Amino acid sequence: MKTLLTALAASLTLAGAASAKDKCNVPVADWQPRALLRIKLEGEGWRIRSIRPEDGCYEANAVNDKGQTLDAFFDPKNFRPVEVTIEP
Repeated sequence: MKTLLTALAASLTLAGAASAKDKCNVPVADWQPRALLRIKLEGEGWRIRSIRPEDGCYEANAVNDKGQTLDAFFDPKNFRPVEVTIEP
């Protein structure tokens, strides 16, 4: 999964991803708890700074296992990454 997120981050950063708002159209009743997203990401080696709802998605500010600072949006129903940006 780490490789997938790294590849996704690179492709979205280069390609100019669509707004997260355009990707996350999930009724609030179908959202999984953000604590589960935290557990998932920490299991992948991320150090989470914050996870909050933003534009219909979960936005995670974190540092990955390579020490890169990330701003990532996830679908709140299935935790698939929607947009990942590596901060300079």
